[in-house]
Amino acid sequence: MAIQGFDYKGFAQNLAQQALELIPADFNDNQKNYVANTLLNFATIAGQALYDDTQLNFNLDQAVMITQIIAEWSFHKSVDLIRSGIPQQYWDPIMQKIAFTIFEIAKNAFHQNLPQDQCLQLIEHHVKKTWLDCIAELKDKNLIDQGLMEKAASQSNIDAMMQQQAQAEQAQTQSIQPQQAGMQNPQSVAAPAASVPLGADAKVLKLATLAMLFQKMKQEKVQTILNKFNPDDAQSVIKFMGMPDLDSKVDAGAALRCLQEIKTNLPGVKQNLTPSKILNKIQNVSQYLDRSRMEQILRPERAKVKRFVFSALEGEYYEIPPRVANIIATHLEDSV
Repeated sequence: MAIQGFDYKGFAQNLAQQALELIPADFNDNQKNYVANTLLNFATIAGQALYDDTQLNFNLDQAVMITQIIAEWSFHKSVDLIRSGIPQQYWDPIMQKIAFTIFEIAKNAFHQNLPQDQCLQLIEHHVKKTWLDCIAELKDKNLIDQGLMEKAASQSNIDAMMQQQAQAEQAQTQSIQPQQAGMQNPQSVAAPAASVPLGADAKVLKLATLAMLFQKMKQEKVQTILNKFNPDDAQSVIKFMGMPDLDSKVDAGAALRCLQEIKTNLPGVKQNLTPSKILNKIQNVSQYLDRSRMEQILRPERAKVKRFVFSALEGEYYEIPPRVANIIATHLEDSV
């Protein structure tokens, strides 16, 4: 059944139009066209696939979110490709692998109703891994040299934009009193264009994004975190949490950038991610999920993820970054 109200063609064209204003000014016309057309093509293809899907039955908000995530990453990674110096004949195959990866991971994550921050973290992890795998494959085939591989691996337009945003916010903080940047009217939050720096509404958007995250959490945990907030900010978050249509008022791209910036700075949620704690989380999950069910959940994941999980069940820690390991463990917990 088609998704009611989902004009995927118009939505993709709108995202591509917005992207034109954000393409680096030093790009030539060919490079600018590549970025815009790549975003348009992948957003359109993803939107149509979601619109025509008859099995997963995504709603309008989910279809919009997945399409916009693909558009965001298509923009950033096509910019990274151009900056990398990799010859243009290899651009399309790399972008196709990245877009396919995003689409599959996003579909599975949203279908399993994972919290939004986990969806975004999983997608980010797999985008970066696919990017590095593609570059390494070119090097293994002697299509690029070691220097070019290292240069390409270091490219991250999304990190550069976040750094610019942080600098802009720091300048703002010096010129705006905290109470002026606080939330006075939650209903007035606007959805900025995809990939546009958050600017003067940065703090409001962060509070709204936190509220979206907290809506998925247990209330006692939320209250523990809010107790460490500035009282005015805590009250603003609570007001946002009471808005049933909050997801539709906050731009998906803005939420993505907010979560990436604040995920390591949330009061009270930093964890000491030791291998033993992560192993315990996965072994606890095994009490509720048998091996066949776990294999079904992990079917769309990469071989290293599966190896990590099944090694953990045997009490062995297969070496992957603790933050990524914790995301996998939490994903399994939420599947119980």
